[in-house]
Amino acid sequence: MFEKKPTTLPEQIEILKSRGLNVEDEDFAEHYLSHVSYYRLGEYWYSMQSDKENHLFKDGSKFSDVIHLYEFDRELKILLFDVIERIEISLRTKMIFHLSHEFDAWWFQDFGIFNDSLALTKTLSSIEEEVSRTKEKYIKEHFKKHKDDQRFPPAWKTLEQTSFGSLSKLYGNLKNNVESKDIIAVEFGAVNHTYLPSWLQSIAQIRNYCAHHSRLWNKNLPGSPKLLSKPPFDWIEDVPKQHESIHIYIHLCLMKYLINIIHPTNDFTNRLSELLKKYPSVDPNALGMKPNWESEKLWKK
Repeated sequence: MFEKKPTTLPEQIEILKSRGLNVEDEDFAEHYLSHVSYYRLGEYWYSMQSDKENHLFKDGSKFSDVIHLYEFDRELKILLFDVIERIEISLRTKMIFHLSHEFDAWWFQDFGIFNDSLALTKTLSSIEEEVSRTKEKYIKEHFKKHKDDQRFPPAWKTLEQTSFGSLSKLYGNLKNNVESKDIIAVEFGAVNHTYLPSWLQSIAQIRNYCAHHSRLWNKNLPGSPKLLSKPPFDWIEDVPKQHESIHIYIHLCLMKYLINIIHPTNDFTNRLSELLKKYPSVDPNALGMKPNWESEKLWKK
């Protein structure tokens, strides 16, 4: 039977020191470990270990560098959450507007316009949970006023309570002959419905990492977004290879592409650049950043 006793903060510091990590200020380290757990920080010092089985650190490894990685990652997630918010609200607005005009206010419950009925059932179950949790007055008043109507409130009410994940699943599940699917893709610079679903899936996943405070730095991201060979708007010339899509850089590029359309005066480039300068000990290669990324037309906007 596996047994492991909890350790005190001084004991945690001694373990790290015994494994070769230089703890420059033990009071600072103890304070930090009292607010950010040993195992959470362990995701950042893992790359510093030369012997990962025995948890031995490389020469020159410092506790302060671990904290720099952690703080960089925390600030990166705050930045991306801000960018993704604009993308999410824009997607929600376009889906409500175009699909409600093409069909009706309850299009998201119309199984006839979706490919996968089982997937739609699961998405609607998530939406029902999201709507039932909301404290918004207009939702409560709708149910009070329309007690006999067994449907969800109309799209412009219901989908304002829906997560990015549910929105991206609704969009991706739409049949390809739904006109709004292409219209929305064109408005987002994705040419047609072929590309946008994978972009939204990628961004929704990253949003979840941000929302749940999971590590983004040096993370192998699942999925591989489909890339346009000739996008209609400014893009990058130095495109990562297919296997490099596990790094966050290409996903950052897709966010930048979309935010340039949604909010042309955005400061994404400057904020990302300043963040990298603030933490010079953070290796940009762990994010898959290209050396010339700031000179790309996409990032100059």
